Amino acid sequence: MPTSAHNYAIQFRKNVSDKYIIYNSLFAALPYSGVANVGALLPILLQTCEEGFSKDKSPIEIVDYFFKQHTYVASEEEKLDHLFKYVQYMERQVVLFDAIEDAAFSSVNEVDGIGSLKALLRDAEFSNNTDALKKKLEKFKVRLVLTAHPTQFYPANVLGIIHDMGEAIGKNDFNTINQYIQQLGLTPFFNKKQPTPTDEALTLMWYLENVFYHSVGNIYSSIVRDVFDNQYDGENPFIELGFWPGGDRDGNPFVNGETTLNVAKALRSSIIVCYYRDVRKLKRKLTFSGVAILVNELEAKLYENVFRPDEAKPITANEIMDCLSKIKNIIIEGNYSLYLSRLESLLHKVKLFGTHFASLDIRQDSRVHHAVLMDVHQTLLKIDGKGILPSDYNTLDSKAQMNVLATLVGHLNPADFKETITKDTLESIYAITAIQKMNGVSGCHRYIISN
Repeated sequence: MPTSAHNYAIQFRKNVSDKYIIYNSLFAALPYSGVANVGALLPILLQTCEEGFSKDKSPIEIVDYFFKQHTYVASEEEKLDHLFKYVQYMERQVVLFDAIEDAAFSSVNEVDGIGSLKALLRDAEFSNNTDALKKKLEKFKVRLVLTAHPTQFYPANVLGIIHDMGEAIGKNDFNTINQYIQQLGLTPFFNKKQPTPTDEALTLMWYLENVFYHSVGNIYSSIVRDVFDNQYDGENPFIELGFWPGGDRDGNPFVNGETTLNVAKALRSSIIVCYYRDVRKLKRKLTFSGVAILVNELEAKLYENVFRPDEAKPITANEIMDCLSKIKNIIIEGNYSLYLSRLESLLHKVKLFGTHFASLDIRQDSRVHHAVLMDVHQTLLKIDGKGILPSDYNTLDSKAQMNVLATLVGHLNPADFKETITKDTLESIYAITAIQKMNGVSGCHRYIISN
Protein backbone atom coordinates (compact mmCIF):
# COMPACT_ATOMS: atom_id res chain seq x y z
CA MET A 1 0.00 0.00 0.00
CA PRO A 2 1.22 3.56 -0.67
CA THR A 3 2.90 5.23 2.27
CA SER A 4 4.10 8.46 0.65
CA ALA A 5 3.36 10.87 -2.17
CA HIS A 6 5.94 9.05 -4.30
CA ASN A 7 4.32 5.66 -3.78
CA TYR A 8 0.91 7.21 -4.37
CA ALA A 9 2.11 8.47 -7.75
CA ILE A 10 3.45 5.01 -8.61
CA GLN A 11 0.17 3.32 -7.66
CA PHE A 12 -1.85 5.92 -9.56
CA ARG A 13 0.23 5.45 -12.70
CA LYS A 14 0.05 1.66 -12.43
CA ASN A 15 -3.65 1.35 -11.63
CA VAL A 16 -5.12 4.39 -13.38
CA SER A 17 -2.91 6.12 -15.95
CA ASP A 18 -1.46 3.01 -17.58
CA LYS A 19 -4.82 1.25 -17.69
CA TYR A 20 -6.43 4.32 -19.19
CA ILE A 21 -3.85 4.37 -21.99
CA ILE A 22 -4.56 0.71 -22.76
CA TYR A 23 -8.36 0.92 -22.67
CA ASN A 24 -8.46 4.28 -24.42
CA SER A 25 -6.60 2.69 -27.33
CA LEU A 26 -9.55 0.29 -27.67
CA PHE A 27 -11.93 3.21 -27.49
CA ALA A 28 -9.96 5.13 -30.12
CA ALA A 29 -10.33 2.21 -32.53
CA LEU A 30 -14.13 2.37 -32.53
CA PRO A 31 -15.91 3.74 -35.61
CA TYR A 32 -17.63 6.81 -34.21
CA SER A 33 -20.79 8.37 -35.62
CA GLY A 34 -19.48 8.95 -39.14
CA VAL A 35 -16.36 10.89 -38.11
CA ALA A 36 -13.29 8.83 -38.92
CA ASN A 37 -10.14 8.92 -36.78
CA VAL A 38 -11.58 11.03 -33.97
CA GLY A 39 -9.21 9.44 -31.48
CA ALA A 40 -6.23 10.19 -33.72
CA LEU A 41 -7.29 13.76 -34.50
CA LEU A 42 -7.88 14.89 -30.90
CA PRO A 43 -4.17 14.91 -29.88
CA ILE A 44 -3.42 16.90 -33.05
CA LEU A 45 -6.19 19.36 -32.15
CA LEU A 46 -4.70 19.70 -28.65
CA GLN A 47 -1.25 20.42 -30.05
CA THR A 48 -2.70 22.92 -32.54
CA CYS A 49 -4.53 24.73 -29.70
CA GLU A 50 -1.41 24.91 -27.52
CA GLU A 51 0.71 26.27 -30.36
CA GLY A 52 -1.99 28.69 -31.48
CA PHE A 53 -2.57 30.15 -28.01
CA SER A 54 1.18 30.55 -27.51
CA LYS A 55 1.16 32.74 -30.64
CA ASP A 56 -1.88 34.74 -29.41
CA LYS A 57 -4.15 33.38 -32.12
CA SER A 58 -7.90 33.55 -31.60
CA PRO A 59 -9.98 30.36 -31.11
CA ILE A 60 -11.57 30.85 -34.55
CA GLU A 61 -8.15 31.13 -36.20
CA ILE A 62 -6.90 28.02 -34.40
CA VAL A 63 -9.93 25.90 -35.33
CA ASP A 64 -9.90 27.06 -38.96
CA TYR A 65 -6.19 26.26 -39.22
CA PHE A 66 -6.74 22.79 -37.73
CA PHE A 67 -9.49 21.84 -40.17
CA LYS A 68 -7.60 23.25 -43.14
CA GLN A 69 -4.34 21.45 -42.34
CA HIS A 70 -5.59 18.09 -41.06
CA THR A 71 -9.04 17.43 -42.56
CA TYR A 72 -11.06 17.90 -45.71
CA VAL A 73 -13.78 19.78 -43.84
CA ALA A 74 -14.66 23.09 -45.46
CA SER A 75 -18.15 24.36 -44.57
CA GLU A 76 -19.03 25.95 -41.22
CA GLU A 77 -21.79 23.39 -40.71
CA GLU A 78 -19.34 20.51 -41.14
CA LYS A 79 -16.88 22.15 -38.76
CA LEU A 80 -19.54 22.51 -36.07
CA ASP A 81 -20.66 18.92 -36.62
CA HIS A 82 -17.10 17.64 -36.24
CA LEU A 83 -16.46 19.74 -33.13
CA PHE A 84 -19.64 18.37 -31.59
CA LYS A 85 -18.46 14.82 -32.34
CA TYR A 86 -15.13 15.62 -30.69
CA VAL A 87 -16.95 16.79 -27.56
CA GLN A 88 -19.03 13.60 -27.53
CA TYR A 89 -15.88 11.54 -27.85
CA MET A 90 -14.12 13.39 -25.02
CA GLU A 91 -17.17 12.96 -22.78
CA ARG A 92 -16.83 9.22 -23.18
CA GLN A 93 -13.12 9.41 -22.46
CA VAL A 94 -13.97 11.13 -19.18
CA VAL A 95 -16.45 8.37 -18.33
CA LEU A 96 -13.82 5.74 -19.10
CA PHE A 97 -11.31 7.50 -16.84
CA ASP A 98 -13.93 7.82 -14.06
CA ALA A 99 -14.63 4.09 -14.20
CA ILE A 100 -10.91 3.22 -14.05
CA GLU A 101 -10.29 5.66 -11.19
CA ASP A 102 -13.28 4.34 -9.21
CA ALA A 103 -12.10 0.75 -9.66
CA ALA A 104 -8.60 1.66 -8.46
CA PHE A 105 -9.64 3.69 -5.41
CA SER A 106 -8.73 1.12 -2.75
CA SER A 107 -5.45 0.28 -4.53
CA VAL A 108 -4.33 3.88 -4.92
CA ASN A 109 -5.53 5.18 -1.55
CA GLU A 110 -4.68 3.82 1.87
CA VAL A 111 -8.29 3.39 2.95
CA ASP A 112 -7.34 2.20 6.44
CA GLY A 113 -4.62 4.81 6.93
CA ILE A 114 -4.51 8.20 8.64
CA GLY A 115 -7.92 9.85 8.64
CA SER A 116 -9.84 6.59 8.41
CA LEU A 117 -12.19 5.21 11.04
CA LYS A 118 -9.95 2.20 11.62
CA ALA A 119 -6.94 4.44 12.20
CA LEU A 120 -8.97 6.50 14.66
CA LEU A 121 -9.98 3.36 16.54
CA ARG A 122 -6.36 2.15 16.65
CA ASP A 123 -5.25 5.49 18.09
CA ALA A 124 -8.05 5.39 20.68
CA GLU A 125 -7.11 1.87 21.75
CA PHE A 126 -3.41 2.73 21.93
CA SER A 127 -4.08 5.77 24.14
CA ASN A 128 -6.82 4.06 26.22
CA ASN A 129 -9.45 6.49 24.95
CA THR A 130 -11.95 3.98 23.55
CA ASP A 131 -14.68 5.05 25.99
CA ALA A 132 -14.18 8.70 25.04
CA LEU A 133 -14.46 7.74 21.36
CA LYS A 134 -17.72 5.91 22.05
CA LYS A 135 -19.19 8.91 23.86
CA LYS A 136 -18.16 11.19 21.01
CA LEU A 137 -19.70 8.93 18.37
CA GLU A 138 -22.95 8.71 20.32
CA LYS A 139 -23.44 12.43 19.60
CA PHE A 140 -21.47 12.85 16.37
CA LYS A 141 -23.39 12.83 13.10
CA VAL A 142 -22.58 13.65 9.47
CA ARG A 143 -25.34 14.89 7.16
CA LEU A 144 -24.71 14.29 3.46
CA VAL A 145 -27.01 16.26 1.16
CA LEU A 146 -27.53 15.29 -2.46
CA THR A 147 -28.19 18.58 -4.22
CA ALA A 148 -30.42 19.13 -7.21
CA HIS A 149 -28.01 20.35 -9.89
CA PRO A 150 -28.61 18.24 -13.03
CA THR A 151 -25.17 18.99 -14.53
CA GLN A 152 -23.43 17.20 -11.68
CA PHE A 153 -24.29 13.66 -12.70
CA TYR A 154 -24.57 11.38 -15.70
CA PRO A 155 -27.83 9.83 -16.97
CA ALA A 156 -28.84 6.58 -15.25
CA ASN A 157 -27.84 4.41 -18.21
CA VAL A 158 -24.34 5.90 -18.23
CA LEU A 159 -24.03 5.50 -14.46
CA GLY A 160 -24.84 1.83 -14.91
CA ILE A 161 -22.07 1.48 -17.49
CA ILE A 162 -19.56 3.20 -15.18
CA HIS A 163 -20.54 0.89 -12.32
CA ASP A 164 -20.40 -2.32 -14.36
CA MET A 165 -17.23 -1.31 -16.20
CA GLY A 166 -15.57 -0.48 -12.89
CA GLU A 167 -16.29 -3.99 -11.62
CA ALA A 168 -14.88 -5.52 -14.82
CA ILE A 169 -11.77 -3.32 -14.59
CA GLY A 170 -11.27 -4.40 -10.98
CA LYS A 171 -11.24 -8.02 -12.19
CA ASN A 172 -9.08 -7.19 -15.25
CA ASP A 173 -11.75 -8.84 -17.39
CA PHE A 174 -10.50 -7.60 -20.75
CA ASN A 175 -13.26 -9.02 -22.95
CA THR A 176 -16.04 -7.62 -20.77
CA ILE A 177 -14.30 -4.24 -20.57
CA ASN A 178 -14.08 -4.15 -24.36
CA GLN A 179 -17.82 -4.80 -24.60
CA TYR A 180 -18.58 -1.96 -22.18
CA ILE A 181 -16.31 0.37 -24.17
CA GLN A 182 -18.29 -0.47 -27.30
CA GLN A 183 -21.55 0.05 -25.40
CA LEU A 184 -20.26 3.41 -24.18
CA GLY A 185 -19.53 4.51 -27.73
CA LEU A 186 -23.09 3.74 -28.82
CA THR A 187 -24.97 5.09 -25.78
CA PRO A 188 -26.45 8.62 -25.98
CA PHE A 189 -25.54 10.87 -23.05
CA PHE A 190 -28.46 13.26 -23.36
CA ASN A 191 -32.22 12.84 -23.51
CA LYS A 192 -33.99 14.23 -26.55
CA LYS A 193 -36.35 16.15 -24.30
CA GLN A 194 -35.59 18.22 -21.22
CA PRO A 195 -35.96 16.13 -18.06
CA THR A 196 -38.61 17.12 -15.55
CA PRO A 197 -37.66 17.80 -11.91
CA THR A 198 -38.99 14.32 -11.11
CA ASP A 199 -36.78 12.81 -13.82
CA GLU A 200 -33.75 14.57 -12.33
CA ALA A 201 -34.63 13.26 -8.87
CA LEU A 202 -35.00 9.70 -10.18
CA THR A 203 -31.58 9.95 -11.84
CA LEU A 204 -29.95 11.06 -8.60
CA MET A 205 -31.68 8.22 -6.74
CA TRP A 206 -29.36 5.90 -8.66
CA TYR A 207 -26.62 7.00 -6.26
CA LEU A 208 -28.85 6.28 -3.27
CA GLU A 209 -29.63 2.74 -4.40
CA ASN A 210 -26.25 1.77 -5.81
CA VAL A 211 -23.78 3.70 -3.66
CA PHE A 212 -25.11 5.18 -0.42
CA TYR A 213 -27.39 2.29 0.54
CA HIS A 214 -24.39 -0.03 0.67
CA SER A 215 -21.62 2.34 1.78
CA VAL A 216 -23.54 4.10 4.57
CA GLY A 217 -24.85 0.75 5.78
CA ASN A 218 -21.34 -0.71 5.82
CA ILE A 219 -19.94 2.30 7.71
CA TYR A 220 -22.68 2.04 10.34
CA SER A 221 -22.13 -1.72 10.73
CA SER A 222 -18.36 -1.28 11.06
CA ILE A 223 -18.80 1.35 13.79
CA VAL A 224 -21.22 -0.87 15.70
CA ARG A 225 -18.94 -3.89 15.30
CA ASP A 226 -15.47 -2.40 15.74
CA VAL A 227 -16.09 0.48 18.15
CA PHE A 228 -19.06 -0.74 20.19
CA ASP A 229 -18.40 -4.50 20.02
CA ASN A 230 -21.92 -5.06 18.64
CA GLN A 231 -23.41 -3.60 21.83
CA TYR A 232 -24.76 -0.34 20.41
CA ASP A 233 -28.49 0.32 20.79
CA GLY A 234 -28.46 4.13 20.59
CA GLU A 235 -30.57 6.25 18.25
CA ASN A 236 -27.73 8.17 16.59
CA PRO A 237 -27.34 6.96 12.97
CA PHE A 238 -23.84 8.53 12.61
CA ILE A 239 -24.71 9.41 8.99
CA GLU A 240 -27.88 11.03 7.63
CA LEU A 241 -28.86 11.65 4.02
CA GLY A 242 -30.59 14.79 2.76
CA PHE A 243 -32.18 15.09 -0.68
CA TRP A 244 -32.92 18.34 -2.53
CA PRO A 245 -34.27 17.25 -5.95
CA GLY A 246 -38.05 17.60 -5.86
CA GLY A 247 -37.97 19.92 -2.87
CA ASP A 248 -35.55 22.68 -3.88
CA ARG A 249 -37.66 25.43 -5.42
CA ASP A 250 -34.88 27.98 -5.26
CA GLY A 251 -32.63 25.77 -7.38
CA ASN A 252 -35.37 24.70 -9.80
CA PRO A 253 -38.43 26.94 -10.32
CA PHE A 254 -40.28 24.09 -12.08
CA VAL A 255 -40.64 22.18 -8.81
CA ASN A 256 -44.17 22.25 -7.40
CA GLY A 257 -46.23 20.52 -4.73
CA GLU A 258 -47.05 17.57 -6.96
CA THR A 259 -43.35 17.10 -7.75
CA THR A 260 -42.47 17.06 -4.07
CA LEU A 261 -45.05 14.39 -3.27
CA ASN A 262 -44.05 12.27 -6.28
CA VAL A 263 -40.38 12.36 -5.31
CA ALA A 264 -41.23 11.41 -1.71
CA LYS A 265 -43.20 8.43 -3.05
CA ALA A 266 -40.27 7.49 -5.29
CA LEU A 267 -37.84 7.65 -2.34
CA ARG A 268 -40.11 5.34 -0.36
CA SER A 269 -40.43 2.93 -3.27
CA SER A 270 -36.67 3.00 -3.87
CA ILE A 271 -35.72 2.03 -0.32
CA ILE A 272 -38.36 -0.68 -0.11
CA VAL A 273 -36.99 -2.13 -3.37
CA CYS A 274 -33.55 -2.24 -1.70
CA TYR A 275 -34.99 -4.04 1.33
CA TYR A 276 -36.88 -6.43 -0.93
CA ARG A 277 -33.68 -7.37 -2.79
CA ASP A 278 -31.81 -7.98 0.47
CA VAL A 279 -34.63 -10.08 1.90
CA ARG A 280 -34.66 -12.15 -1.30
CA LYS A 281 -30.94 -12.81 -0.83
CA LEU A 282 -31.40 -13.66 2.86
CA LYS A 283 -34.22 -16.04 1.98
CA ARG A 284 -31.69 -18.37 0.35
CA LYS A 285 -29.71 -18.47 3.60
CA LEU A 286 -32.36 -18.34 6.33
CA THR A 287 -34.01 -21.69 5.68
CA PHE A 288 -34.33 -22.70 9.34
CA SER A 289 -37.46 -23.86 11.13
CA GLY A 290 -39.52 -20.93 12.40
CA VAL A 291 -37.40 -18.47 10.39
CA ALA A 292 -38.36 -19.24 6.81
CA ILE A 293 -42.03 -18.44 7.39
CA LEU A 294 -41.16 -15.01 8.84
CA VAL A 295 -38.86 -14.24 5.92
CA ASN A 296 -41.58 -15.26 3.45
CA GLU A 297 -44.13 -13.03 5.19
CA LEU A 298 -41.77 -10.04 5.14
CA GLU A 299 -40.90 -10.67 1.49
CA ALA A 300 -44.60 -10.76 0.57
CA LYS A 301 -45.33 -7.47 2.39
CA LEU A 302 -42.40 -5.73 0.73
CA TYR A 303 -43.44 -7.11 -2.65
CA GLU A 304 -46.95 -5.74 -2.25
CA ASN A 305 -45.60 -2.33 -1.22
CA VAL A 306 -43.28 -2.22 -4.24
CA PHE A 307 -45.53 -3.57 -6.98
CA ARG A 308 -49.02 -2.81 -5.63
CA PRO A 309 -48.48 0.32 -3.51
CA ASP A 310 -52.02 1.63 -4.02
CA GLU A 311 -53.60 -1.64 -2.88
CA ALA A 312 -51.20 -2.80 -0.17
CA LYS A 313 -51.22 -1.70 3.45
CA PRO A 314 -48.22 0.67 3.78
CA ILE A 315 -45.45 -1.09 5.64
CA THR A 316 -43.59 0.88 8.31
CA ALA A 317 -39.96 0.80 9.36
CA ASN A 318 -41.01 -0.48 12.79
CA GLU A 319 -42.83 -3.43 11.21
CA ILE A 320 -39.73 -4.38 9.24
CA MET A 321 -37.52 -3.97 12.31
CA ASP A 322 -39.84 -6.06 14.48
CA CYS A 323 -39.88 -8.90 11.96
CA LEU A 324 -36.11 -8.87 11.53
CA SER A 325 -35.63 -8.73 15.32
CA LYS A 326 -37.80 -11.84 15.75
CA ILE A 327 -35.73 -13.63 13.12
CA LYS A 328 -32.54 -12.51 14.87
CA ASN A 329 -33.66 -13.94 18.22
CA ILE A 330 -34.56 -17.30 16.67
CA ILE A 331 -31.20 -17.50 14.87
CA ILE A 332 -29.29 -16.72 18.08
CA GLU A 333 -31.29 -19.08 20.28
CA GLY A 334 -31.71 -22.07 17.98
CA ASN A 335 -29.47 -21.81 14.94
CA TYR A 336 -25.98 -21.07 16.26
CA SER A 337 -26.14 -17.44 15.04
CA LEU A 338 -25.65 -18.65 11.46
CA TYR A 339 -25.79 -15.74 8.97
CA LEU A 340 -26.40 -13.35 11.87
CA SER A 341 -24.05 -10.70 10.50
CA ARG A 342 -25.97 -10.57 7.21
CA LEU A 343 -29.25 -10.17 9.02
CA GLU A 344 -27.83 -7.45 11.27
CA SER A 345 -26.56 -5.62 8.19
CA LEU A 346 -30.14 -5.35 6.94
CA LEU A 347 -31.36 -4.36 10.41
CA HIS A 348 -28.84 -1.54 10.46
CA LYS A 349 -29.98 -0.30 7.05
CA VAL A 350 -33.62 -0.23 8.11
CA LYS A 351 -32.61 1.72 11.21
CA LEU A 352 -30.69 4.18 9.02
CA PHE A 353 -33.07 4.66 6.11
CA GLY A 354 -36.51 3.82 7.50
CA THR A 355 -39.09 4.07 4.73
CA HIS A 356 -37.87 7.51 3.65
CA PHE A 357 -34.33 6.63 2.42
CA ALA A 358 -33.24 10.30 2.52
CA SER A 359 -34.87 13.35 4.08
CA LEU A 360 -36.49 15.47 1.39
CA ASP A 361 -35.61 19.10 2.11
CA ILE A 362 -37.94 21.94 1.08
CA ARG A 363 -36.01 25.06 -0.01
CA GLN A 364 -37.25 28.46 -1.13
CA ASP A 365 -35.93 32.01 -1.52
CA SER A 366 -36.83 34.45 1.29
CA ARG A 367 -37.89 37.05 -1.31
CA VAL A 368 -40.46 34.60 -2.64
CA HIS A 369 -41.77 34.14 0.90
CA HIS A 370 -42.18 37.89 1.25
CA ALA A 371 -44.08 38.10 -2.05
CA VAL A 372 -46.30 35.19 -1.01
CA LEU A 373 -46.97 36.77 2.37
CA MET A 374 -48.03 40.01 0.71
CA ASP A 375 -50.26 38.14 -1.75
CA VAL A 376 -51.92 36.17 1.05
CA HIS A 377 -52.55 39.39 2.96
CA GLN A 378 -54.00 41.25 -0.04
CA THR A 379 -56.15 38.30 -1.12
CA LEU A 380 -57.63 37.84 2.35
CA LEU A 381 -58.28 41.57 2.56
CA LYS A 382 -60.46 41.23 -0.52
CA ILE A 383 -62.19 38.12 0.85
CA ASP A 384 -62.94 39.11 4.45
CA GLY A 385 -61.62 42.67 4.77
CA LYS A 386 -59.19 41.64 7.51
CA GLY A 387 -56.01 40.26 6.02
CA ILE A 388 -53.32 38.78 8.27
CA LEU A 389 -50.85 41.64 8.77
CA PRO A 390 -50.99 44.99 10.59
CA SER A 391 -51.10 48.06 8.34
CA ASP A 392 -47.60 49.15 9.40
CA TYR A 393 -45.99 45.71 8.82
CA ASN A 394 -43.59 46.88 6.10
CA THR A 395 -42.25 49.67 8.32
CA LEU A 396 -41.43 47.34 11.23
CA ASP A 397 -37.90 46.10 11.84
CA SER A 398 -37.02 42.43 11.26
CA LYS A 399 -37.48 41.41 14.89
CA ALA A 400 -40.92 43.03 15.11
CA GLN A 401 -41.96 41.42 11.82
CA MET A 402 -40.91 38.00 13.11
CA ASN A 403 -42.95 38.57 16.27
CA VAL A 404 -46.00 39.34 14.13
CA LEU A 405 -45.52 36.24 11.99
CA ALA A 406 -45.02 34.04 15.06
CA THR A 407 -48.52 34.91 16.29
CA LEU A 408 -50.34 34.03 13.05
CA VAL A 409 -52.69 31.05 13.37
CA GLY A 410 -55.09 29.71 10.77
CA HIS A 411 -55.75 27.47 7.80
CA LEU A 412 -55.26 28.67 4.23
CA ASN A 413 -56.72 26.97 1.18
CA PRO A 414 -54.27 27.14 -1.76
CA ALA A 415 -57.23 27.15 -4.17
CA ASP A 416 -58.28 30.58 -2.87
CA PHE A 417 -55.22 32.22 -4.42
CA LYS A 418 -54.61 33.13 -8.07
CA GLU A 419 -50.81 33.47 -7.97
CA THR A 420 -49.12 30.17 -8.85
CA ILE A 421 -46.18 30.79 -6.52
CA THR A 422 -48.55 31.39 -3.60
CA LYS A 423 -50.45 28.18 -4.30
CA ASP A 424 -47.24 26.17 -4.53
CA THR A 425 -45.74 27.66 -1.36
CA LEU A 426 -48.85 26.74 0.61
CA GLU A 427 -49.07 23.31 -1.02
CA SER A 428 -45.43 22.61 -0.18
CA ILE A 429 -46.17 23.21 3.50
CA TYR A 430 -49.14 20.85 3.43
CA ALA A 431 -46.99 18.35 1.50
CA ILE A 432 -44.66 18.10 4.51
CA THR A 433 -47.51 16.72 6.61
CA ALA A 434 -48.47 14.24 3.89
CA ILE A 435 -44.87 13.06 3.48
CA GLN A 436 -44.39 12.60 7.22
CA LYS A 437 -47.56 10.52 7.33
CA MET A 438 -46.32 8.39 4.42
CA ASN A 439 -42.58 8.10 5.14
CA GLY A 440 -42.28 9.05 8.80
CA VAL A 441 -41.14 12.33 10.34
CA SER A 442 -37.65 11.85 8.92
CA GLY A 443 -39.12 11.86 5.42
CA CYS A 444 -39.38 15.67 5.39
CA HIS A 445 -38.57 17.79 8.42
CA ARG A 446 -36.44 20.71 7.16
CA TYR A 447 -37.65 23.89 5.46
CA ILE A 448 -34.65 25.86 4.22
CA ILE A 449 -34.98 29.59 3.53
CA SER A 450 -32.22 30.88 1.26
CA ASN A 451 -31.00 34.45 0.67
